[in-house]
Amino acid sequence: MTVHDMQAGAEAGPSRADEHAQGAGHAPADAAAQTADEALRERLVEAMLTHVPFDGWSRAAIDAAAAELGVDPAQARRLFPRGGVDAALAFHRRGDRLMAERLAHAPLGSMRVRDRIAFAIRARIEAVAPHREAVRRAAALLALPIHAPDAARALWGTADAIWRAVGDDSQDVNWYTKRATLAAVYSAAVLYWLADESPGWVETWNFIDRRIEDVMRIERAKAAFRANPLGRAFLRGPGRLLEAVRAPGAGGPPHGAPDPSGPAPAGADAAGSAPAGPGPRRGSGG
Repeated sequence: MTVHDMQAGAEAGPSRADEHAQGAGHAPADAAAQTADEALRERLVEAMLTHVPFDGWSRAAIDAAAAELGVDPAQARRLFPRGGVDAALAFHRRGDRLMAERLAHAPLGSMRVRDRIAFAIRARIEAVAPHREAVRRAAALLALPIHAPDAARALWGTADAIWRAVGDDSQDVNWYTKRATLAAVYSAAVLYWLADESPGWVETWNFIDRRIEDVMRIERAKAAFRANPLGRAFLRGPGRLLEAVRAPGAGGPPHGAPDPSGPAPAGADAAGSAPAGPGPRRGSGG
């Protein structure tokens, strides 16, 4: 290679390898920036909680929180590009995180599955209990038809967080039915709690127990159907289509999975899978 060739190569700019190395160098910086944004978003949401009862989940509440923290209003608005709805959803995710932290230190292993679920729903409500008006405002905002997809995703995320925390390892259609049913139970519990004036919200906790008992009755009916000759015939025929439904990220049927046309395994009653149920109710808020 001549000196002229070397100079021409230098003038041509960095090589692909150099560009790749530079791109790899940006990754830690991008991750750090994202972490900083999340931390600031969390601080802004917490600061908003004193303003939301008066301003609702709105740009006014975002600006008030930014002023309180000494944050540039433009930077605060960048973190909530759609204004109040993004702030309300960040508040909802905050509740999910606080619940998960509490469940991580709870003695769930000593509880029946139904008791774990009841405890988790209660923990989720108690995580936002100091800010009931903020939950009410979020519920009203997310109940608007324009925000239905956001509300459904938020509810699904809460149901998924609860099932993961209590040890669910479903890989088939039960992954979906459990979360759909729990989302409906949780949203109903939140709406009941928002109107509950009983001491210590004891009526809400009783309501949760009743709804879970309803779910367990359906579970027992499902187990009886699987044990019934007609039910076994259905599962050997059209019911086999359900075997193709897999949880996100799951592969084929797990090794050693029981034949769906056979009898239900021991213990697959009230402590087992949750049934299919109505879709998530919109507007559960926090």
